[in-house]
Amino acid sequence: PGQDSLMRIYGTFLQVRAVCGVRLQPGGAVLVQQSCSRTYGRPNSGNVLWQRVGDFQTAGCRCLMQLHLLPLRAFCAVQGHLQKFKEDIQELGTKILQAALALHERVSSTFRKTAVNFHYEFTVRHLANVFQGLLMSTPEVVNTPAKWGKLWLHESERVYADRLVSLQDLETYNKSAVTIAKKYFPINDIDDYYKKKDSRPLIFCHFSRGLTDKTYDEVLDYQHMYRVLTEALLEYNETNAVMDLVLFEDAMKHVARISRICSSPGGHALLVGVGGSGKQSLARLAAFICGYATVTIVISGNYSLSNFREDLQKMYKRAGLKGEGLMFLFTDSQIVDERMLVYVNDLLASGEIPDLFAQEDRDEIINAIRGETKALGLVDTPENCWATFIGKVKANLHVAFTASPVGEAFRVRSQRFLATINSTVIDWFQPWPEVSLLSVARKFLDDLELESDAVRNAVVEFMPFSFAAVNKTSKAFFEAERRYNYTTPKTFLELIKLYKSVLTKKRKESQEAIDRLENGL
Repeated sequence: PGQDSLMRIYGTFLQVRAVCGVRLQPGGAVLVQQSCSRTYGRPNSGNVLWQRVGDFQTAGCRCLMQLHLLPLRAFCAVQGHLQKFKEDIQELGTKILQAALALHERVSSTFRKTAVNFHYEFTVRHLANVFQGLLMSTPEVVNTPAKWGKLWLHESERVYADRLVSLQDLETYNKSAVTIAKKYFPINDIDDYYKKKDSRPLIFCHFSRGLTDKTYDEVLDYQHMYRVLTEALLEYNETNAVMDLVLFEDAMKHVARISRICSSPGGHALLVGVGGSGKQSLARLAAFICGYATVTIVISGNYSLSNFREDLQKMYKRAGLKGEGLMFLFTDSQIVDERMLVYVNDLLASGEIPDLFAQEDRDEIINAIRGETKALGLVDTPENCWATFIGKVKANLHVAFTASPVGEAFRVRSQRFLATINSTVIDWFQPWPEVSLLSVARKFLDDLELESDAVRNAVVEFMPFSFAAVNKTSKAFFEAERRYNYTTPKTFLELIKLYKSVLTKKRKESQEAIDRLENGL
């Protein structure tokens, strides 16, 4: 867009003034670079230290563009991407930008950063991530303005809503997103996606048409998504350790989110949830769907920082030299030395870990990738060869860092190693809803021999009821004693396991008593 369009878009910045400071040199001379003097204007005299510059209607607009270069580049990429679509979709370019700016402003002003919600910090990086997600669309799939509006809603939800920590914040975000979407996009059935019961899935993923077709498209219903993921889980269990997953709606959503992150260039995921939420299992399934091999580290009594360096070197060589797609699944419980996060932080931030390889290993890598560097049309200098190697690592190595929000460790580590928050896409695991708990209980109690279906249904329905009652009592306990009692999905599964074991034990005791009465001692 031209300067006039930029001024309308960033109208809120019109009253901003910029001030630059110049240090006096010996003798009173003021040396100002030509680029600075052209942008800010020349000082009136050699002894003037401060000078007011022109407003943003003139040269200051260039400064504003530099400050917002990342989202502007992303938006320009979207504008060029829209040229492949039909004319009615091309006309949505300005509306997409207006809607994105309006939602970003609403989210930034509503969800403030606090000591508890330390990651509630929304910058232009998140705005650019929304535009980057829109670039995964194709003219054959997203072929109506309404579908483009739903895609924008989905990408915004992945960037903003997945970071929110409570259901109340999610509800507030949904209301804002729906209001803005109704203003800019012709989505007639938008309320069907945000109903509290029997809502339609607002999900775009790379397996909506099956495991073999990687088209980024909308999921039409949960039943089809369940069949696809069940097929993927069966294939995974044939070649890996068996995972007994219950693919309820929330679990399927998390698989779609993680696979979306890993399918993006340089995408890394931060999965936050209490223990037993299924973070690792769902990440493994998502990596399998994307065609990646899951790599973990094995912690032993003598595992040290040098062992971690060796594991990272192996991953780099597999991703950079062999071109294998890898997901490095790393958990906070595996951090035996805080210095491990220094390497992880560099990996997330730039993809390159300084001094990871010794000079002889580095030379070996450069020689091994020299042919690929030439094939790219580059001179096979050591710098170009190493850049080619790091580029392949960025494309093929994805990190899924799982952490628990319980306690202070997660907050302290995130503030010390900023890339774990700023260079990842956060997927915050909310508590399982009652519907999901009910489906899990039904799956695990389906093969249990009971008197009748009525008794089975009563037992199944009691499980989530008792779990919710404990959660309610835990809140009252915290208010009275200021002490936490955590309940996790893992404890719910343990409840079902305990019921089955106690039932088996009591049946055995009853049968032994019956045999004793009938047959005697």
